[in-house]
Amino acid sequence: MSDADRSDPRAMDTPFKHVHHVCIVVRDIEKTAAYYASLGIGPWEEMSLKAYADCQIPNPEGFFGLRFKRADIGAMQLQLCQPGSSDSPEKRFLDERGEGVFHIGFEVENIDAAHARAVEMQLPIDSYGRRADRTGFTYLGNAADAAVVLVLREALKS
Repeated sequence: MSDADRSDPRAMDTPFKHVHHVCIVVRDIEKTAAYYASLGIGPWEEMSLKAYADCQIPNPEGFFGLRFKRADIGAMQLQLCQPGSSDSPEKRFLDERGEGVFHIGFEVENIDAAHARAVEMQLPIDSYGRRADRTGFTYLGNAADAAVVLVLREALKS
C-alpha cells in the first residue's frame, strides 16, 4: 500500500463503508412517528428484539424493554427508539441529553468478521446480539471519540 493509500480513509479495511440507518432516541415513539408521518416519512414498522438469543448486553431487562420503529427512506432507514423504565444506554442518553441521535448503524456482510475487525482496530465493544442464523449487531463503545454510538449490523438472512 502506498503512502497516499494509507492517508486516504477510503482505502482502509474498515466495516464503516455503508450507512444503513440513523437511530433517534425519543420520549414518545408514537407521537414522534406520527410527526414524521405528517411530513411524508413512513410507513413506520415495529421492530422486535425477541430474535436475539446470543447476547452480551449490560442489562437484558433494559435491552428487551427498548421499543423500536423504523421507516425506510430511499436507501437508508430512520429508526426511533423509546427506552423503557429499566437502565440502558439509550435511557441514560435520554435522561442526560434529551432526545436526539443516539447511533449510526453500518451494514456489513458478515457481523462476526466485522466484530473481529473492530477488535483488531482496537475499538471497544459495548454489547452485541446475534440471531440463530448469526446475523445481528455490535455496539461500539467509542461515542466519546465519534460523538455518537457506532453500530455494526448484518441483516437477517432471507
